[in-house]
Amino acid sequence: MTTNRKSAEDIRNFCIIAHIDHGKSTLADRMLQLTGIVSDRQMRAQYLDRMDIERERGITIKSQSVRMPWKVNGNTYTLNMIDTPGHVDFTYEVSRSLAACEGCVLLIDAAQGIEAQTLANLYIAIENNLTIIPVLNKIDLPQAQPEKYAAEISNLIGCDVDDILKVSGKTGEGVEELLNTIVQLVPPPIGMFDAPPRALIFDSIYDTFRGVVTYIRVVDGVFGVREKIKMMSTGVQHELIEIGVMSPEPTPCKELAVGEVGYLITGVKNVADSKVGDTITGANNTALKQLPGYKEPKPMVYSGLYPIEQGDYPLLREALDKLKLNDASLIYEPETSIALGFGFRVGFLGLLHLEIVRERLEREFDLSLVSTAPNVIYEVITEDKEVHIVTNPSEFPSGQKIFEVKEPLVRASILSPKEYIGTIMELAQLKRGNLIKMEYLSEDRVEMRYNFPLAEIVFDFFDALKSRTKGYASFDYEPEGEQVADLVKVDILLNHETVDAFSAIVHKDKAYEYGVMMTSKLKELIPRQQFEIPIQAAIGSRIIARESIRALRKDVLAKCYGGDITRKRKLLEKQKAGKKRMKTIGRVEVPPNAFIAALSSGETG
Repeated sequence: MTTNRKSAEDIRNFCIIAHIDHGKSTLADRMLQLTGIVSDRQMRAQYLDRMDIERERGITIKSQSVRMPWKVNGNTYTLNMIDTPGHVDFTYEVSRSLAACEGCVLLIDAAQGIEAQTLANLYIAIENNLTIIPVLNKIDLPQAQPEKYAAEISNLIGCDVDDILKVSGKTGEGVEELLNTIVQLVPPPIGMFDAPPRALIFDSIYDTFRGVVTYIRVVDGVFGVREKIKMMSTGVQHELIEIGVMSPEPTPCKELAVGEVGYLITGVKNVADSKVGDTITGANNTALKQLPGYKEPKPMVYSGLYPIEQGDYPLLREALDKLKLNDASLIYEPETSIALGFGFRVGFLGLLHLEIVRERLEREFDLSLVSTAPNVIYEVITEDKEVHIVTNPSEFPSGQKIFEVKEPLVRASILSPKEYIGTIMELAQLKRGNLIKMEYLSEDRVEMRYNFPLAEIVFDFFDALKSRTKGYASFDYEPEGEQVADLVKVDILLNHETVDAFSAIVHKDKAYEYGVMMTSKLKELIPRQQFEIPIQAAIGSRIIARESIRALRKDVLAKCYGGDITRKRKLLEKQKAGKKRMKTIGRVEVPPNAFIAALSSGETG
């Protein structure tokens, strides 16, 4: 198929990377207005953030691409921009966006300076050989210190202080100059028009009416409507029903050629047929080599998701299938709990990811869910050298001698003002952290690098760090192998029966603390029964903590007024025998709200 366009010289593909809340979405809004693709009447704040949760929380969860025209010296250029998330849990979204670009705008808040996640995203951009344009945002704020942070950026990436652009996403100051700089510095895409067509899938969403909408970046050749395409990893063929560009709403066109970013619709409804990171080529004019994708996201945290109403289990399965299309990192498999019934063990990239997925399932699919305490992946080796991969405390081998337990490690980066070094070190010691190095980015800002066990930081580390440093410290982490640790499984027993939903794998030094916390919590939450209920925490057969819920007692002596004392004693003995018999056959019913309250300690972070 021939195309009118024989050169990609007028195309610039770039993305915006920054820490959470540094103004990416606001800057994107100004660009949409300046380039004229969104009128002032249609404009709303965070235009590219489509989900309610994104708008409510003021954070970007999904990357969004948009095509904008921009004139420089009489020539019209096509700018393809991808707005990316800034939270550590969504780094995989950023890595996919960077794979589809030649340049990136490194956005830094002029009032806060470089943060840990900014550094992490910068390193990914450098690995991808992208042209980096450093920009200081929010220069209109009274507390902004552009000169100070410009020097910090200059030291970090080795650029000249005068090359750092100063903009305000809110007022629009400097945004025009930034667009001109993007045209000037970001190289045009390189690709062959005559070669067999190849495109990288960097995202996909599920549309109820049209099926899977796949977002692509064309590397070689041309894709046209009604052509047959082939997925290179699976070999599955489809016909292109529609192709187009996001400007910013879906706009159909006849073809997409080298360097262009757009979407395609094939009518596919199956999740597996549109894998993010796959290469698309022509069915008849097939390319020989796949494009290098990005790294597959690996779950860091596992949690069980169970419907409160067991009849909702098929609906939960369907909801997870649909959500996986919008979220390539979601991994799940069915599991059964004695206490909670049927559900799924789901892998997440972190606690915010868990929170967002659960909220989306409840909102978008009208489900009521219970999530178990988040758990990381352990490798347990027994005395007979058998290896068990444990993603759930119930999988921890019982009744066998344990040779060693390995837990995942992460390499963490903490950026903070220097006056909080002592309090950060104290917190790191509590969380079994190991200091690797510490260096000053400027006179009053320091970067500390630690190795932490992942299990220690997924619960409340981020909250504790923010409260101890008055919100000034920032935190980022990445996987860093594993280490042998002294870990044990703590079981919680109700009336001498183990409740698997409350079991946890913890460090030996913290086992007693966990046992006391859970037993006292459950004592408050479980309603009293007709018999006494013992709540115990145990490691193997050894009880380490205990609480008791007193029995409800009926006044059997109410009808006895006067009379012989032996008659009263006889009634009390009869009641005592009945309670004893009830205790041996009685089951403790734990209400769903007690589960939610007992497990809530691990739901936010």
